[in-house]
Amino acid sequence: MKSPLLSLPGAVPAEGVDEGVAAHYGELFREQRALADGTGFVDLSHRGVLTVTGADRLSWLHLLITQHVSELPVGQATEALILSANGHIEHALYLVDDGETVWVHVEPGTQEALLAYLESMKFFYRVEVADRTDEFAVVHLPAGSIAPVPDGVVVRETAHGRDLFLPRADLESYAEAQGPAAGLLAYEALRVEAHRPRLGFETDHRTIPHELGWLGTAVHLQKGCYRGQETVARVQNLGKPPRRLVFLHLDGSEVHLPVPGTPLHLASEGAEGRKLGFITTAVRHHELGPIALGLIKRNVPLDAELVAGDTAAAQEVVVEP
Repeated sequence: MKSPLLSLPGAVPAEGVDEGVAAHYGELFREQRALADGTGFVDLSHRGVLTVTGADRLSWLHLLITQHVSELPVGQATEALILSANGHIEHALYLVDDGETVWVHVEPGTQEALLAYLESMKFFYRVEVADRTDEFAVVHLPAGSIAPVPDGVVVRETAHGRDLFLPRADLESYAEAQGPAAGLLAYEALRVEAHRPRLGFETDHRTIPHELGWLGTAVHLQKGCYRGQETVARVQNLGKPPRRLVFLHLDGSEVHLPVPGTPLHLASEGAEGRKLGFITTAVRHHELGPIALGLIKRNVPLDAELVAGDTAAAQEVVVEP
């Protein structure tokens, strides 16, 4: 779904899974600084939007997701995962309940599969699930923003900012009133700086929540059973995850950022050495320079000097080994 904000001056379209919104509007670092200062907004209208209504919506969702939501207070934002039977991450949900409806936004293109799964699990519960992507667009206001929220718009507020479920028909008029817009590259740079994983970027077919630090924000370790819960409990209580998320400072002299999937090796061994992991997201930050997130084997020493291809990569701990 192509955003009408791609018609704004300087808009450069994003590619890949983020196709449909602007990567930037011609001034990447200015856009980052604006977000860091709490001004502007980000068009996330390519993300999927689902709603869950009905008297049993919270108790029903509680049975399916990794988060404790059976008594979720009205207006309190949370995030959750849906796991496979083996505990691998399949979906990441960002949700809030407005007292009558649970509003959820998810990664672009994942809403249809998520909707199909939720529909298959309704049974006799008093719930209705709907794909509202055609009707509502997600707009992100950064932390510290004092921009007003239009009347009647549902807001999901977190430490990283506010996500608005804005009627899609109001997107252009909202942009005119609340500009300037910041592109997705600015949003992603701040996400990487904050060590926040993203489904499909930091995850692959075998990722478990422990590897990415999602236990702290998206998994409740004392709630009842859900699909994949046995793996979560076993790794938490009896073992360690095979990999860990790491934050990387990249060599600022390199012209090109390493692409996702670029292997990580020990600097002393170079590109011919053992593969210890790979880059998941690499960005240019307005203050830190080139930075990245990566997944590496758990037993890689914390002081090990790494390289991503030919690029030096100094690690900072995100998930303890």
